[in-house]
Amino acid sequence: MGTDDIVEAELTSPSTSSSAGGDRIPYSGPLSGPLNKRGVRKSARFNDSALTSPGRSSNGDDDLAYVEITLDVRDDSVAVHSVKPAGNNGGSTGEEDPDVMLLAKTLEKRSVGSNMMRSASSKFRQVSQELRRLASGNRRTGARIDRSKSATAHALKGLKFISKTDGGAGWSAVEKRFDELASSAGLLHKSKFGQCIGMKESAFANELFDALARRRNIHGDTISKAELREFWDQITDQSFDSRLQTFFDMVDKNADGRITEEEVKEIIALSASENKLKNVQEQAEEYARLIMEELDPNGVGYIEIYNLEMLLLEGPGKSVQLSTTTNSKNLSQMLSQNLRPTQEPNPLRRWYQNTKYFMEDNWKRVWVMAVWLSICIALFTWKFMQYRHRAVFHVMGYCVCVAKGGAETLKFNMALILLPVCRNTITWIRNKTRLGHVLPFDDNLNFHKVIAVGITIGVGLHAISHLTCDFPRLLHASDEAYEPMKQFFGDKRPDNYWWFVKGTEGWTGVVIVVLMAIAFTLATPWFRRGRIKLPGPLNRLTGFNAFWYSHHLFVIVYILLIIHGIFLYLSHKWYNKTTWMYLAIPMILYAGERLKRALRSSVRPVKILKVAVYPGNVLTLHMSKPQGFRYRSGQYIFVNCAAVSPFQWHPFSITSAPQDDYVSVHIRTLGDWTRELKNVFSKVCEPPSDGKSGLLRADYDRDSRSSIPNFPRILIDGPYGAPAQDYKQYEVVLLVGLGIGATPFISIIKDIINNIGQLNSLSPDDLESAQQNPNYNPNRSSATFNTRRAYFYWVTREQGSFEWFRGVMDDVAEADKNRVIELHNYCTSVYEEGDVRSALIAMLQQLNHAKHGVDVVSGTRVKTHFARPNWRSVYKRIALNHRDKRIGVFYCGAPVLTKELRHLAQDFSRKTTTKFEFHKENF
Repeated sequence: MGTDDIVEAELTSPSTSSSAGGDRIPYSGPLSGPLNKRGVRKSARFNDSALTSPGRSSNGDDDLAYVEITLDVRDDSVAVHSVKPAGNNGGSTGEEDPDVMLLAKTLEKRSVGSNMMRSASSKFRQVSQELRRLASGNRRTGARIDRSKSATAHALKGLKFISKTDGGAGWSAVEKRFDELASSAGLLHKSKFGQCIGMKESAFANELFDALARRRNIHGDTISKAELREFWDQITDQSFDSRLQTFFDMVDKNADGRITEEEVKEIIALSASENKLKNVQEQAEEYARLIMEELDPNGVGYIEIYNLEMLLLEGPGKSVQLSTTTNSKNLSQMLSQNLRPTQEPNPLRRWYQNTKYFMEDNWKRVWVMAVWLSICIALFTWKFMQYRHRAVFHVMGYCVCVAKGGAETLKFNMALILLPVCRNTITWIRNKTRLGHVLPFDDNLNFHKVIAVGITIGVGLHAISHLTCDFPRLLHASDEAYEPMKQFFGDKRPDNYWWFVKGTEGWTGVVIVVLMAIAFTLATPWFRRGRIKLPGPLNRLTGFNAFWYSHHLFVIVYILLIIHGIFLYLSHKWYNKTTWMYLAIPMILYAGERLKRALRSSVRPVKILKVAVYPGNVLTLHMSKPQGFRYRSGQYIFVNCAAVSPFQWHPFSITSAPQDDYVSVHIRTLGDWTRELKNVFSKVCEPPSDGKSGLLRADYDRDSRSSIPNFPRILIDGPYGAPAQDYKQYEVVLLVGLGIGATPFISIIKDIINNIGQLNSLSPDDLESAQQNPNYNPNRSSATFNTRRAYFYWVTREQGSFEWFRGVMDDVAEADKNRVIELHNYCTSVYEEGDVRSALIAMLQQLNHAKHGVDVVSGTRVKTHFARPNWRSVYKRIALNHRDKRIGVFYCGAPVLTKELRHLAQDFSRKTTTKFEFHKENF
């Protein structure tokens, strides 16, 4: 190939280079030697004090460690031929240094051609940088950041420029979009580059465009299809080095191969903006300084690509490891195979299997629905057959049988529908009895809605049969056929519909139907949640206020229903008028519930201790605990504020623990009432001082009576039972909160820590004596506390949401010495880990948490995950860690996640030895 020239070169440290001159090349000696058409091979020896043995001195040539690097220099490229240790005379040392081997692999991998002639000196500069990076890595052993040995595998998953959700479906799709977006001259403008490659964010796409253009010396804001193909090939390159170079070019805006603190600040601000992290964006300067301190410890004022690579090669954090002692690789593979969906070929067996699974998951609901339907059918049949044998049947026919059968089911359901909303009664039953094992108390509101459907059917059968069949047959009956009807309708036969309407039976029935139609319509999700936009003043018919007030029309409905049942056409004896008999007990029970609520809330006033308004339109109220007020974590209370509405009561989960000396709720603005409540309390709040949390804040100061704010009066009623209160029945619980749905679980995790602490403080003898005490109450004692492990997943889309419970998160992380609770915060506004748009945020998060112990996203000690959780992986890990256990899964949040979590709980329960029992909060 040509002659070999040996060039002696001494590698100098950055500090030495800078002292001698900022542009000093870190090697010396000419690159001389014959050059032929094919190329030439050049060799050089490099030395660095970091490669010197600990026992050696760096004084004198005899004590220096050398590395011999041989390059193949061609017309258009420079390739690394070999890297090997060299003795003082250029001979082999006899043993291969692992650091040298690592350097050899790295340089050989990076030996790629160039489109333009590059000088050998620039290649030697690259070689010297690699050596200096290796030496820097040796010097940084034991530094502040712990680096994982599996860093390379972790880093290769990162820096993805096009994610699955961005719509980058390959070059064919990009080419098609180019043809649609390009100008008539066949050029694509920079402003449309992001849309063309499927990247939604224009600001980040513009920076990427500029970086790719600088690399190719493209000037201007337009590119051709060929240039776009080059861009696309580089963006989608699976090589980590290529991705790293592209990312480095985005930060290095002046293309000098160095990144300054100002450039780091700009890219942090851009990344924070793209991920909707306002707090990080505001502190970009501080975080840029942190990165420079870490990657530029010598203070030269810039960092280079190998510094950035060191940080990206950082392994995953140790806060949560997905692999545990029980999570062996073989076991995980076996579990994955068991969970693969398989289709049963036999349709009968498939039907039996599906029915079996359905009954296992829903047997409580099934037997309750079966009993309810059986009673409705039995009442309808009984009344139908009764009128089948009466004289009116010969005139009105089967129409009267259907009308009376529907009326009988209507009376039963109008009585039954009050029971599921008797919250005090249900709470007492589920707390004091074991009926919760056979009755689905968690579905009380769902059953209330099902009964409402039954009422609608009953009203329809009764009203339609009368109006379209009974009355027309009576009006057109002959005198002879009408004769038996005189005892019911008088001697003179009715001659028109008005005769039926003007009577008490008629107008009460019509008003009942109208009021029911209004109440039922405004109770539907479209009206109650304001999903329908009506024109002008009619829009006031949507929202919770319209639902709440219209539902109280049923007071009038029940009164009219009793009157309607007394003035019957076809029944005159009192014992045949059974409407009041059906309604008496449920109405008395419900009236007692409402009276108890009014008395209890008025005789047990609360004092506002603290008010805070947080980002995301969340209002938190800390109130004094009324005397005798006892509750369980997971329960909820009703809140009333006369300054907003003297009649409305709204339910909110309790966020304080039973052991706290206050009661707290967190209220998010979602409707008319909550919006006005926030406005009322905001008027008495001020911006916080002394580092306190919240956008606005007001505290009750016991020591300074003159500074007591004039808080609006608050009444509370409760507590009431909820599904989450049963978490103590499980040794392991999975708590999932979506947004403000985390509120019941905040109380639970605090309660778990308190109970575990009390259990650890009790000796076995004290525990046994406590259980033998005649006054021992298992519901209030930690002795029967079964929960020993909790997984809490909080998923929110806004960074500001973490401020709601920042203090609680830090307290739990501090108090949980035994790591009983795993806290997982997820911010869905941040792109998934590995996406280039969140890569710098991930680096920053790792650095800040290692140095200060605080997460940059949540502002707590709990590290935040990006994007959404992989729920199947979550269930899988819990199933592997807790085989043969019952896991209580509790979810509170939007219905969008309910189906997935329930399905996974059923799937893992059927195909593993771990049984997941799913519970959903309902209000």
